[in-house]
Amino acid sequence: MITTLSLQQADWDESPEKILLPPTDPNAEVTEIPGYKLVYVNGACPRNYRVYKADSMIGVIFQHLTHWSNEVDSIRYAEPIDAAVGLDEFMNVARVSKATTELPPTEEELLDQEFDALTSDDWERLKQLSVISYQA
Repeated sequence: MITTLSLQQADWDESPEKILLPPTDPNAEVTEIPGYKLVYVNGACPRNYRVYKADSMIGVIFQHLTHWSNEVDSIRYAEPIDAAVGLDEFMNVARVSKATTELPPTEEELLDQEFDALTSDDWERLKQLSVISYQA
């Protein structure tokens, strides 16, 4: 007989930390299909996977008992590769559509992008420069 306590314990064993694991983490459950990596996130049915193309996450697909689906359409796919390709194609079309209707970024937006792209090494160099300029 399964008790509520054992169900809670079973849920606890599926650590929510898995959600945060990148595909390069040795503890991540990664499925490689041509051109994509699927990283298990959570769920029993459907199981949720983040889809990576190269090093960028492009979205989420779901594995049901009888089919796969993605987050952007209601099509049922037989294979995960088909769901990933459908998601990828949608994201490419969305990017092109957005690019053709979008105004060029403002100077503030460009500075925000540069700021967001700074690495921890960049921050360390900036801190050292600010200490040097402050002392001068």
